Amino acid sequence: MRERVFFALALALGGAGEGAADGHAEAIGDAERGAEIWVYCSGCHQIGPDAEIGIGPPLTGIFGRRAASVEGFPYSKSMSRMGSDGLTWTLTTLDAYIENPLVLVSGTRMSFEGLEDPTERADLLAFLREYSDKPSNIPEAAPTARPDYPKLSEETLALVGDEAYGEYLSSECTTCHQRDGSDQGIPSITLWPEKDFVVAMHAYKQKLRPHPVMQMMASRLSDEEIAALAAYFGSLSN
Repeated sequence: MRERVFFALALALGGAGEGAADGHAEAIGDAERGAEIWVYCSGCHQIGPDAEIGIGPPLTGIFGRRAASVEGFPYSKSMSRMGSDGLTWTLTTLDAYIENPLVLVSGTRMSFEGLEDPTERADLLAFLREYSDKPSNIPEAAPTARPDYPKLSEETLALVGDEAYGEYLSSECTTCHQRDGSDQGIPSITLWPEKDFVVAMHAYKQKLRPHPVMQMMASRLSDEEIAALAAYFGSLSN
């Protein structure tokens, strides 16, 4: 595996100049710097023509790939659900996932909390882009133009939800989600940390998460109502 990682890094470092010359890799970041960041990913993921399944799925050709679609890899139930919902890896969704995996996949088994620095994320994306089937067809975006995901103000994150109001609103949620926390084909939202609940709902509201019904439901809720639901379902763990 170590030889494969070194081979992948050598390819990336050798091809970074070529990507920069045609203006593609530079537009989303520096692939050479991204190769240095990739070292931290390589303990779980492989990349390159000979990449295999390891602790995590191989990331060759990740752009345009449906989530949870590598045959033979035992994805988490949450990641499989997101793939079924239609989550596809693009510059936007990868950037959001790398910054905070829980934004897109609440039950992800990713072993890191996220990469906050937007420049480092852009560099890593540039590196991953070198291993796409057709890098020149991947839309570009300036790293500085990408906001944090989802776009939430400090005021929104600081809202203290009203549990009683959340209980009043919860009947629409519990039409599908089991109040007792059981999972009957639909993920549990009981025992969910309040911040994770809020971030996930806003990700649906901003259409980062692809489920159309959840997007519709979230779009109807105000920030205060989302905070109230988060407080109520979080309180059920007490």
